[in-house]
Amino acid sequence: MCRLFGLHAGTDVVTATFWLLDAPDNLAKQSRRNPDGTGLGVFDRDGSPQLHKQPIAAWHDTEFATEAHELTGTTFIAHVRYATTGALDVVNTHPFLEDNRIFAHNGVLRGLDVIDDRLAELGSTDLVAGQTDSERAFALITAEIRERDGDVGAGLRDAVSWLAANVPIYALNILLSTATDMWALRYPETHELYVLDRRDGAAPVGLDLSTRRIRAHAEQLHGRPAVVFATEPMDADPCWRLIAPGELVHVDAGLTVATELAFPDPPARQLRREELTAVAEEAQHPWL
Repeated sequence: MCRLFGLHAGTDVVTATFWLLDAPDNLAKQSRRNPDGTGLGVFDRDGSPQLHKQPIAAWHDTEFATEAHELTGTTFIAHVRYATTGALDVVNTHPFLEDNRIFAHNGVLRGLDVIDDRLAELGSTDLVAGQTDSERAFALITAEIRERDGDVGAGLRDAVSWLAANVPIYALNILLSTATDMWALRYPETHELYVLDRRDGAAPVGLDLSTRRIRAHAEQLHGRPAVVFATEPMDADPCWRLIAPGELVHVDAGLTVATELAFPDPPARQLRREELTAVAEEAQHPWL
């Protein structure tokens, strides 16, 4: 499955360094399915979004994914892609940017033609440049936010409610960020998504988290609050909490965390693992 990472550092900018993959030789041994793209999104010290992303077409072209990337800002999103739809092209590589918001997704949606019809109804087909289900989900969220006059939470709920009622869903785990706010959704229970609350400000060390796919380091977060989201726990900290299925988490500029069970019911048409294509199944579970 795709790997997600989100960091909200509050109103003061911090510098963080990211490595999105281990050495290629190690990866080849660890997984029978290699990543298809990597990307980083950040809102910089001026509140402007920046995207840094690269598809991975072959293992001789992994410099972007394995080198260190130092970014400065308030909110950060990292993504490692295992492709299920769409070419290995930068236009299909996460994160995506629309209306000054950054988005990344982990999961599988079907019925892309149905989503396209809904986007046409909302006059928002221009939001889709690539072929992925992820970009279409983001386009629908953006369109519904516009319908709600910029209310991100309401638009996100409307979009996911529509998807849950109208298209087959295997998983729809989401990170959505502005310069001041971040939203995380785990839906339904298929894939895990965790939150790490470091708001007590008493962290004895800077942020230093890692898995086989993503590493994040921010020495400036020593003694400073932050909230982290990740596909899997990235260290032994007991404060990692598994987000409940259907739970929507919102972190605002002051690092106030609000949670709600926004989607208590499963999708009307929840896909089973055996219903996935071979490519999609391997992408969701790349090293089982």
